[in-house]
Amino acid sequence: MPVATDRSPNAERQRDAVFLPLYKQIKSLLVQRLQQGEWKPGEPIPSELELAARFQVSQGTVRKAVDELAAENLLVRRQGKGTFVATHQDQEPRAQYRFLRLVPDDGEAVPTQSSFLACRRTRAPADVAQQLALRSGEAVIYVRRLLAVGGAPLVLDDIWLPAALFRGLTSERLAEYRGPLYGLFEAEFGTRMIRADERIRAVAAAGDVAALLAVAPGSPLLLVDRVSYTYREQPVEVRRGCCVTTHYHYHNELF
Repeated sequence: MPVATDRSPNAERQRDAVFLPLYKQIKSLLVQRLQQGEWKPGEPIPSELELAARFQVSQGTVRKAVDELAAENLLVRRQGKGTFVATHQDQEPRAQYRFLRLVPDDGEAVPTQSSFLACRRTRAPADVAQQLALRSGEAVIYVRRLLAVGGAPLVLDDIWLPAALFRGLTSERLAEYRGPLYGLFEAEFGTRMIRADERIRAVAAAGDVAALLAVAPGSPLLLVDRVSYTYREQPVEVRRGCCVTTHYHYHNELF
């Protein structure tokens, strides 16, 4: 079976690629280019004919690889325009709710207001470093954010991001940004969140968490522990959200 090649001088080949169907090899090479930032979120990728020539395979093989990436929401086909790198907004019209599965008991989704309480460079706590596949004590950007609905606090997020990927993220930049946080990560830092792994448990509000969420100490909260991943299962965010569920519940659809 032929192995897909890239004519570019910096082409990298996987040793085990020969064991994959040819279109899977092309898919892997395309994901590699996405991860390296050759095509940024929202940008078009080369046509199927151009990619076929580049990788020295048939157009049908490229099409099959692109079809799979489109089905996985990594690429978006736009009729008459071409194929583009998917963005957070492409995949979820209500982008801010993509990973926030807290919904009102009456079922009517309402916009949240976001305020950033902290943004600083610090050393990763041991557990966070492990979740982000970093060395213990390696630099991270720590962000604390409060989400509110109609002025009432709803979620307190503590967020850790690898400092190497998010250079230039400051309190000032966060304060002036209007839009979903993952949209900012995409547009300015080239980091797209592909999927998230979440764990939830009940906790009691304590200390500054209770004060910031305007609940009595000891009140029940829902703690959502999330690790978000970009291409090739690279962890790029640890987020711990304490949620007030007095009039809200966690909702997920299983298929």
